[in-house]
Amino acid sequence: QVQLVESGGGLVQPGGSLRLSCAAPTNNFNRRTMDWYRQAPGNERELVARINSRGDTTYADSVKDRFTISRDNAKKMVYLQMNSLKPEDTAVYYCHRVLDNAWGQGTQVTVSS
Repeated sequence: QVQLVESGGGLVQPGGSLRLSCAAPTNNFNRRTMDWYRQAPGNERELVARINSRGDTTYADSVKDRFTISRDNAKKMVYLQMNSLKPEDTAVYYCHRVLDNAWGQGTQVTVSS
């Protein structure tokens, strides 16, 4: 399977927004459950959001009502809209395909004034 490629990270002030994108040129993409994870320095990688083939979504408690995961099956893309960002959201964010435990290279998100 082709690698996953994230983009859209950067530096943003507290309260700001970012939209992460993940290109996932995967066979039968529309059937795949896709995740966004993040890992802050010194912390374990944690699941942030998940979307399944039906479009059902789940979120970590820490990001509920602030982050939204979505997918575009025609483009084979997964997105993470992040609003009301906090300094504690600072981390490397990774796209993940559940079927074969595939990972992207990650994109850095830094929330700081």
